[in-house]
Amino acid sequence: MMLKKQTVWLLTMLSLLIVLSVYYMTSPGGEQVAFIDDQNNDESEEMDTGDTIETNVNEGATDGVETDENGNVSSGISSDQVFTAIRMDIQDERSRKKEQLEDIVASSSVSSEEKNQAMEEMARLEELKTKEAILEKVIQTEKNYEDVLVRAEDDMIHVTVKASEVSETDTVHIMQMVRDEFGDIPANVKFQPSE
Repeated sequence: MMLKKQTVWLLTMLSLLIVLSVYYMTSPGGEQVAFIDDQNNDESEEMDTGDTIETNVNEGATDGVETDENGNVSSGISSDQVFTAIRMDIQDERSRKKEQLEDIVASSSVSSEEKNQAMEEMARLEELKTKEAILEKVIQTEKNYEDVLVRAEDDMIHVTVKASEVSETDTVHIMQMVRDEFGDIPANVKFQPSE
């Protein structure tokens, strides 16, 4: 009898996971895929500086690149593409980490305690991804912002909002939303003007 309950529970959870995966894949406004030149992608590094997001480019790629008086190199791509590129970088990094954790779980030479830690870390990564997506959607729809990027790090949550105008109360409200979703972790809220 106990085995049947566990089987039903497992099948229910798997069904729920499949339904949610299909929903997120087909929902409008979900993560968008951008095609980026592999040479330029390998040589570029995204960096959040001040109120704007700039793409610092190493030697090699010069198409659409401008240099300011401080020597910072910024790309000619739009901020929408930068947000998408950053999302893809985060997704790639987490996928690599998940693969490493899956290798640990599948290994026969690893202790059960290490396997449990790897499984907990995989669950934590999935939870972070879900919380980021939820918070992005909530912030974007609540104030009708053009785009929102939420990046969770170990000790800080970075929120970048693309909007034409922003008030101090909006900033405080976003910080409260981050606290509600992630708990008592400091939030770094930045705004990028609309183009």
